[in-house]
Amino acid sequence: MSFPGPGNQLVSPKKAMTGNKRIRVAKFDRYLLSQLMVLFGFFSLVLVMVYWVNRAVVLFDQLIANGQSAVVFLEFTALSLPNVIRLVMPMSAFAASVYVVNRLSSESELVVVQATGYSPWRLTRPVLVFSILVALLVSVMTHFLVPASLAELRDRRAEIANDLTSRLFREGTFLHPANGMTFYIREITPDGEMLDVFLTDARSESQHTTYTARRALLIRDDAGPKLVMFDGTAQTLRLSGQRLSLTAFEDLALDVTSMMGSAGSGRPRPGELSTRDLLSPNAELVRATASTRAELLVEGHSRISQASLSLVAALIGFATLLVGGFSRFGLWRQMLAAVVVLILLKSVDNMMVDMAARDEALWPLAYASTGLGLFVLWALMWLAERPAVFRRRGTQVPA
Repeated sequence: MSFPGPGNQLVSPKKAMTGNKRIRVAKFDRYLLSQLMVLFGFFSLVLVMVYWVNRAVVLFDQLIANGQSAVVFLEFTALSLPNVIRLVMPMSAFAASVYVVNRLSSESELVVVQATGYSPWRLTRPVLVFSILVALLVSVMTHFLVPASLAELRDRRAEIANDLTSRLFREGTFLHPANGMTFYIREITPDGEMLDVFLTDARSESQHTTYTARRALLIRDDAGPKLVMFDGTAQTLRLSGQRLSLTAFEDLALDVTSMMGSAGSGRPRPGELSTRDLLSPNAELVRATASTRAELLVEGHSRISQASLSLVAALIGFATLLVGGFSRFGLWRQMLAAVVVLILLKSVDNMMVDMAARDEALWPLAYASTGLGLFVLWALMWLAERPAVFRRRGTQVPA
């Protein structure tokens, strides 16, 4: 006996049943994957907004309060978003996998699917696809977008710092560029020369210094803006013994950037470099960043391990909730265990990275948390295939 198939062709009952099963399998995989992606986007949006609000408050104090426009505030916020997104992606993937399994279990969908013969390893297939997609997104962020955004943010901060120093030099006004500092200029000539300059630096707890000069100039170089004063004096009061010393000078240069507490362009940081440079750092790069070779190596390998760790986190969140089988009391115990496992993995990752940063030969420790996560995942799947381990054995009644 045969049944009509595609194109009115006759197919056997066995082929028809196999085709229907494949269709059901594909539909379930697409359904589970779509649920994971939707919730991953939702949790990512919520976490990014939380981080963005905290970051926006700091940026508002630094930029808007110093006279910058809202456009600059939005630009700085946009440049800081890639790093924020990189941080929340693994947590969002973990939360999405836990939430999806919990909902499938509470609505008995997971029980029905398992009753049709789906093993825990088979259920993991769409979650594995989801985890790989998340790992790819994290890789793009860590290797390309985050370093580029951090480098651009450093350059923009240097430009803002230079613009800020120019606006602070106003004649006839006592200015306070930083806590414990007072700056005054009697007059600024059309050529940009400052006349009768007064500067007090009381930031140190051991001494206070007061500078006076007949004239001064603001000079910019690669290291940042400098205030060069001519024909003046420097009065230093040492607070311990209340001793006052007076020094006369013909010219004196002060770093305006350090006085204002803002960093200029300076040297590049390891987070702004490309992964290729970090994985093979030379002596010139070590000097330019003022870092050790071990710190550069662990920074490069940590970018790779972050992607693999995000893959493991989503799978562990899914596998932990499969352990123990169905319970009418819910999966709150499994959810708590999943959170504890994730915290332990992150703690191990931080500890191993700190150890690897001290010795360049220990860079493989950057992948220790990923290896531990894979072992935990295998153990959870082994337990999920044996739900009888968690069932209470009934007591035998004597005859």
